[in-house]
Amino acid sequence: MPHIVIEHSAGLEHSHDLQALCDALFEAVAAHPSVSGPQAVRARCFAATAARVGVTPQTFAHAALYLLPGRDEATQTEMARQVLDVLESHLPDIGSLSVRVQDLNPPYLKRTL
Repeated sequence: MPHIVIEHSAGLEHSHDLQALCDALFEAVAAHPSVSGPQAVRARCFAATAARVGVTPQTFAHAALYLLPGRDEATQTEMARQVLDVLESHLPDIGSLSVRVQDLNPPYLKRTL
């Protein structure tokens, strides 16, 4: 059930292919052995309306990787590294890239068709 939510500097949608980023994140995470399959994965991006970061260039992308509880720390770290690797390959000129893993604690409800 991994969800990858990318918060990024406003304007990156004009200079970078964020759909390709979402597609690459989706494929990478869906292929991880701890993931039941692509039907469980979600990836999306949101622009920050205002931000300031202490690096040059003044741009950022931060990934929140939401996982259901149960994966050990090594698996979580491996998945976070996988996400960061994709960010680095698609956003090589962005000033700050980061990833945070968060447990999605119950109750978590979903509906799909």
